[in-house]
Amino acid sequence: QVQLVESGGGLVQPGGSLRLSCAASGSIFRLAVMGWYRQAPGKQRELVATITSRDSTNYADSVKGRFTISRDNAKYTVYLQMNSLKPEDTAVYYCNLYLPGVNYWGQGTQVTVSS
Repeated sequence: QVQLVESGGGLVQPGGSLRLSCAASGSIFRLAVMGWYRQAPGKQRELVATITSRDSTNYADSVKGRFTISRDNAKYTVYLQMNSLKPEDTAVYYCNLYLPGVNYWGQGTQVTVSS
């Protein structure tokens, strides 16, 4: 069993920045595809960004150029740097760890973008 613990959410004004962190409890992290997803009220959970074990990244069109995903395999941690935040980025952000046959989620962290 792998535990994922997110942190770094909060309230920020439009145009501001936040950095989310997700710490994993096991070395399986090093082999896994790590991802950030989000779910806004009344909407389905959607992909934000993913990063493979070889640091290949993928982003949703809505966040390209504003968000950056990265990972530190020594710390079993994945990050999401979010810049130029917009009110429509408001959501609960979830960390995901994926390998074939393995799929873990964190508990989520709230990000609210509002003036």
